[in-house]
Amino acid sequence: MSTLHIVDHPLIQHKLSIMRNKKTGSKDFRELLSEIAMLMGYELTRDLPLEDIQIETPICKMTAKTISGKKLAIVPILRAGLGMVDGLQKLVPVAKVGHIGLYRDPETHLPHEYYCKLPPDIEDRIVILVDPMLATGGSASDALTMLKKHGCHNIKFMALVGVPEGITKVQAEHPDVDIYVAAQDECLNEHAYIVPGLGDAGDRIFGTK
Repeated sequence: MSTLHIVDHPLIQHKLSIMRNKKTGSKDFRELLSEIAMLMGYELTRDLPLEDIQIETPICKMTAKTISGKKLAIVPILRAGLGMVDGLQKLVPVAKVGHIGLYRDPETHLPHEYYCKLPPDIEDRIVILVDPMLATGGSASDALTMLKKHGCHNIKFMALVGVPEGITKVQAEHPDVDIYVAAQDECLNEHAYIVPGLGDAGDRIFGTK
């Protein structure tokens, strides 16, 4: 079973509370989402392997630590996941970025694929799949399946807010993928929106309805 990590650092919780407020405009919402993604990324990359290298400081030669050849890829689920890419790239500027496009049917709430563009060496990278909301879990699970079809075997999923329904679905269908969220909310409403949630993340990022 995959592990659920709730990243509850005080700065993250403070910024998330501002994002939840319906009075927060798109500019602040985007900036806060990027900041939280970077803070969560710090925790998500905690277990990256290190190796020793020899360097010379202005004072002397020494054995120092460097990340052990593991390449990273950031893959947002379009479109809301785009809001998390910039923050993660600030943390890991050399990470490659892929894109997966899924939309949710307004009647069935099921995800449908419309786009997939990934780095050519994606199977050799540690992949961070990102989407602000883990609601039904359908989009996340389908995106993870798509990544695995492209040879990915080391994947982590990051969302801002999740609910038990979506978390359970992803854990059941992808038990090898750890899940990172800033908060676990109560439930889904009849329209499959997270309660209390923060509304439609895509609309709030881009100022659409």
